[in-house]
Amino acid sequence: MNVKDFCAFTAIALTFIGFAPYIRGIHRGTTHAHVFSWLIWGITTGIVFFAQINAKAGSGAWPIGISGLITLYIALLAFQRKGDVAITPSDWLFFGAALSSIPIWYLSAEPLFAVIILTFVDLLGFGPTLRKAYQHPHKENLGFFSLFALRNSLVIIALNNYSLTTVLFPAAVGLACVSLIILVLFRRHLLKVTASRNDLSR
Repeated sequence: MNVKDFCAFTAIALTFIGFAPYIRGIHRGTTHAHVFSWLIWGITTGIVFFAQINAKAGSGAWPIGISGLITLYIALLAFQRKGDVAITPSDWLFFGAALSSIPIWYLSAEPLFAVIILTFVDLLGFGPTLRKAYQHPHKENLGFFSLFALRNSLVIIALNNYSLTTVLFPAAVGLACVSLIILVLFRRHLLKVTASRNDLSR
């Protein structure tokens, strides 16, 4: 096994480890996943996987493909367990944007355009999480985002061919995870300093 294959298999293992608690929560009834959101993320990740394969990403694409399958499984599991099925206009907008990448890829014969659209859609999904992290930094699980930041770094190392098509998605998602971690740590520190000052002023 060469270094790239080792990184790919390690990234796949981290993917399973990262999703396991969430899936376990759904089975136990303690987690109520939003069916449509997970369906959108499954579609975006799946199409990116095929785009990477088309761009000769090699074993580096497999963790993305596995992640897409797990994400779709969570959507199916959430539906069976009567998860959150409320659909907002923005959900339909994301869904339409994700599906639009397929004809754009077909008409342009260039997978990069599809990857750009899908990366943008996926990053928009971080919006509510970033807002929550800013307002309630102690309610975020830094271990989860650290795990996926590492996973995406390994994905990039495992790529057989480096191009914008193969690198953009894992790099953008990895940087989003790192940005969220920095935001949470900064907010926690700021709140701690503010609390200390309030204690001293009493």
